[in-house]
Amino acid sequence: MTDVTLALSNLRTLKNKEDCVKLAESMRQFIAMYNPHEAREDTVLFPAFRSVVSPHEFAALGEEFERQENALFGEDGFERVVAQVAGIEKQFGIYDLAQFTPKGVS
Repeated sequence: MTDVTLALSNLRTLKNKEDCVKLAESMRQFIAMYNPHEAREDTVLFPAFRSVVSPHEFAALGEEFERQENALFGEDGFERVVAQVAGIEKQFGIYDLAQFTPKGVS
């Protein structure tokens, strides 16, 4: 699924409608898989993890993740990647999350 999405996600490689359909289906499959995965992380995994590590260990892990992030993406790399994703979302017209929020919810 990831390989298909990555291969088709470059707008310059989408040659025909069939490729667009394949990309959309791959993304739908990812969403179907990721939603329950994320819910389980938020409600089971992360709370359980915080219960088995001390606040000091948790903070140390955060610092290590920051070091790894800088090693992989360079200084301010995360912020650069977030900006790239925002640009892609704008191209697809999905940047404004308010359009997906049910009315009357704030």
